[in-house]
Amino acid sequence: MALFKKKNDGAALNSVLVRRPIQKCFPIFLLPTFIAFCIGFLYPFAKGLFLSFCNFKTTSKWTWAGLGNYVKAFADESFLHAFWYTAGFALVSLLIINILAFTVAYLLTKGIKGSNIFRTVFFMPNLIGGIVLGYIWSMIFDGILSRYNTSILLNSTYGFWGLIILMAWQQIGYMMIIYIAGLQAVPGDMLEAAKIDGASEWKTLWNIIIPNVMPSITICTFLTLTNSFKLYDQNLALTNGRPYNGAIHTTEMLALNIVNSNTLKTKGVGQAKAVMFFVLVAIIGILQMKSTHDKEVQQ
Repeated sequence: MALFKKKNDGAALNSVLVRRPIQKCFPIFLLPTFIAFCIGFLYPFAKGLFLSFCNFKTTSKWTWAGLGNYVKAFADESFLHAFWYTAGFALVSLLIINILAFTVAYLLTKGIKGSNIFRTVFFMPNLIGGIVLGYIWSMIFDGILSRYNTSILLNSTYGFWGLIILMAWQQIGYMMIIYIAGLQAVPGDMLEAAKIDGASEWKTLWNIIIPNVMPSITICTFLTLTNSFKLYDQNLALTNGRPYNGAIHTTEMLALNIVNSNTLKTKGVGQAKAVMFFVLVAIIGILQMKSTHDKEVQQ
């Protein structure tokens, strides 16, 4: 018996003799992934950052422009409009998607009949591509708005709320799954103690459930914010920036504006916008993660 315990001792498993072969072999498994990361991300990112300071028609034929591309980008009214339009869209979609996703997840963890079927149905829109969703919803909206002799392409307000509805319909089911996982991880003894103390369902939700679900809230708010700022294919398929007001495309978001700017004459400006776009999304994501992570309950 003593020999059996000795062989299964945790210290023996962590011994130098066991770890040394693993330490020698891990570069073999890490190298292919690292090479792919360098080819697929680091090199294109460094090349794109360099080209943002150049005027070019192809990536191999460039002339140095310095900060001129960034000055032109900040002076572009369509880019500034797309930024504020995207910021407003991100804020509205953040609130609507997360409130509705949490509400649906909370109801589906109450043991209602057929909850697994509802989870599947709510999650299914996330499996459909953005381009397909955009064209489907454009037909739905135009079918409704045709009764009022208008179209989603003729009214920027309809375009904004059409994008909100499309984004919410696609993302709520995905966020719901994350919230369900967080709700199921709430300690049962805390819920039982609240029930014994006579706490109302609202107080239990606000003082116990939500603080314990903060890790899920952190993840969902991060995903909603970044997905909203990066939205491209749905915007392209649903409105393509229409209606137009001169040089300004009233429903054009940042990602679509960058693609539309990337013509033969303005490739450098478009690349500068892409770099600023990356920095903006990275800063917003980091600040959001920091602010919500600080509110998480340490269990």
